[in-house]
Amino acid sequence: MTLIRPSRDEDVAAITAIYAHHVLHGTGTFETEPPTAGDIATRRADVLSKKLPYLVAEREGELLGFAYCNWFKPRPAYRFSAEDSIYLAENARGQGLGAKLLAALAQAAETVGVRKLIAVIGDSANAGSIGVHRAQGFSHVGVLKDCGWKFGEWRDVVLMEKVLGEGSSTKPE
Repeated sequence: MTLIRPSRDEDVAAITAIYAHHVLHGTGTFETEPPTAGDIATRRADVLSKKLPYLVAEREGELLGFAYCNWFKPRPAYRFSAEDSIYLAENARGQGLGAKLLAALAQAAETVGVRKLIAVIGDSANAGSIGVHRAQGFSHVGVLKDCGWKFGEWRDVVLMEKVLGEGSSTKPE
């Protein structure tokens, strides 16, 4: 059985390995050099310091993926909109785990007051990420054409969004 839970300090090495694979072999992130475990630990601490969720998926003691959100932009007016990030280990793809992680992330984000989740998906050809976001109720809002250069080609960015809770229908507290 797969457990979705808050990340812990001891997860950083596995998170780093999963993400490094995506940096080196995928277009879902536009980073080109894998960050170190220290970098990942610092990034995770930043997310947690903002009281935002940073989750992992674990099965039989093996970390299979992670998901977190961070403020869409640092300015105070954006404090109810967060950008999600979700990455799976190669051996965990195609098992519905991304949907479970993203659903748990949306629920945790809503709990801490996020009203809109924004997906900034690297590469229009990233069918897996686009599909899991669509299946979790995200709607397509645009494409930034040819704005990233990775693996010798121009890459698009796909923008999707999901309203959480009351969204913009009420004034935030």
